[in-house]
Amino acid sequence: MVIAQILRRRYGGPENTRQRWVKANGMRMARVKTGVLISGRGSNLQALIDAAADYAYPAEIAVVVSDRRDAPGLQKAAAAGIPHLTFPAADRGAFAQAAKAALHNAGVELVALAGFMRILDDSFVATWRDRLINIHPSLLPAFPGLHPQRQALAAGVKFSGCTVHFVRAAVDTGPIVGQAVVPVEPGDDEDRLAARILAAEHRLYPLALRAIAEGRTRIAGNTVKIAGGLSPDIVVFNPLESLASPPGSAIPASERTQPRGDQC
Repeated sequence: MVIAQILRRRYGGPENTRQRWVKANGMRMARVKTGVLISGRGSNLQALIDAAADYAYPAEIAVVVSDRRDAPGLQKAAAAGIPHLTFPAADRGAFAQAAKAALHNAGVELVALAGFMRILDDSFVATWRDRLINIHPSLLPAFPGLHPQRQALAAGVKFSGCTVHFVRAAVDTGPIVGQAVVPVEPGDDEDRLAARILAAEHRLYPLALRAIAEGRTRIAGNTVKIAGGLSPDIVVFNPLESLASPPGSAIPASERTQPRGDQC
């Protein structure tokens, strides 16, 4: 894993690089410089800014780059005193070159896409391979691309959520770092489900970035191994087992799904 290799070269330690740096220097730890690419409101950017406001957090937001001059997220970067640049080039290659230069000049080691809506040039993805992450509002590989909440509702799933993954050339593909699950509730529309998922995104993205910046992730094929990562020992039902048949909830006979007599 590239990030882990950078940390080992910098501090000479394996998994506990941050602690070793603190012991060696007796002062605040250096942090992984992270560039964030945005296109819109920047709510996930704000979640990362808030996390990085604690100097114990292992990453700092070094620069914000947008492909839109009117992206509200640029105001969030300005309010936090973070350098921010805009490259509204229509050509993907031109944007990639400008963004590469900006990230390099800021000393960026890791790039996070946060509501960035442009399809990246293949050369950009290759340059930042294993150092480029994205968050997507679905449980990938289900519902990639645009309008994933609409796709989830149309498919009738009982759960949706969000995914942080390393970026590959194909849209919304790449090794998965972490996921958060939310229920699809009766009466949900696209906006209501999107708001519930977004709240989970704001929690998941800083956690995923932390694990990567601490050098605890390793990519093996299409799987991300996380040192110290524990899987939850849970099974969740939707609807809840205990509430599956509350009093007065019976569906009228005319509306029920009728089993066919020729099926076992």
